[in-house]
Amino acid sequence: MKKEKVSKFIFWTPRILAILFILFLAMFSLDIFDSCNNFFNCALGLFMHNLPSIILTIILIIAWKYEIVGAIVFFLFGLWYIVQFVITGIINNGFHWYYLSWIFIIAGPAFLVGILFWINWVKKKKS
Repeated sequence: MKKEKVSKFIFWTPRILAILFILFLAMFSLDIFDSCNNFFNCALGLFMHNLPSIILTIILIIAWKYEIVGAIVFFLFGLWYIVQFVITGIINNGFHWYYLSWIFIIAGPAFLVGILFWINWVKKKKS
């Protein structure tokens, strides 16, 4: 009986955290409404700002059944964000300590979701 509760926890935790993380990323796209002046610019800007959320939603749908896909992609998303941030932010503007918090806020949950999907995949593979 106890093993069943652990399995449900391991199954649902990465999926719920992934949904919350995707919604968190999508929330950042709402700033587009401050700078758009017509419907086409708003729609295009909203689409461009939500591309990571759209891609991660598609990956989450695939990872719902194939956990290893979620493990790899969410981990790679965290790495991609760090590399992209270092290339564009730090090289162009110099290093500032608060950049570490930005990296932690975005890449941290992606790594956590990736690790939890990996744990779920390992547990599923063993049973």
